[in-house]
Amino acid sequence: MKVLLLGGTGEARRLADELVAEFDVVSSLAGRTVDARLPAGEVHRGGFGGVAGLIAWLVEQQIEAVVDATHPFAATMTANAAAATAALDLPLLVLRRPGWREQAGDTWHWAADAGAAATLLPALGERAFLTIGRQGLSAFADTGVWTLARCVDPPEPVPSWCELLLDRGPYELAAELELMRKWQIDVLVTKNSGGDMTAAKLTAARELGVPVVLIERPPLPAGVAVARTTGEVRAWLTG
Repeated sequence: MKVLLLGGTGEARRLADELVAEFDVVSSLAGRTVDARLPAGEVHRGGFGGVAGLIAWLVEQQIEAVVDATHPFAATMTANAAAATAALDLPLLVLRRPGWREQAGDTWHWAADAGAAATLLPALGERAFLTIGRQGLSAFADTGVWTLARCVDPPEPVPSWCELLLDRGPYELAAELELMRKWQIDVLVTKNSGGDMTAAKLTAARELGVPVVLIERPPLPAGVAVARTTGEVRAWLTG
């Protein structure tokens, strides 16, 4: 079976490692991250050209199943995958790690998007730590709150209104505590990405009594099948 694996996440890399021995796997990377860690097997770099381009590519490559293991906030790619596979009557499975859950000691505020998160900041703190990636940063430019923004790659153009920190996870709790103390962070903004790789910032915020603004995940297209683990994906492909 030839499988298109829409990737760019740690789960996608692990899944590719598990599947290449049994399936003809082509992993797709959007190409937004410089020096991205490549998965095992064949790799397609860059986009497809929207739904029509993806349909044409799936036909040309004789893809028999699609697994979407993109980031939970890659809504456009997931919507395109749902539309293209529906048009071709191809099976589609979305792999989504569970979101984070509030724990005792947390002070969380939910926001529908970056713009809504930005409006909450002035009432919550004076020194914000943004960990939302480089897309959507501009929504925070006029909050009047001092801001430290952490990204894997620099935004284009590089913003002048914030302190920019370039770093790649995984992040350890001790380092997150040190960073937030050093910069006197009193409010954290992040996306509800889930997973262990970047969760230490939430523990650090809890220990320091720092409130957190979490941007909610975009909804999945109606009717798509969802898996929570790589084992569930393999069972779906072999079943």
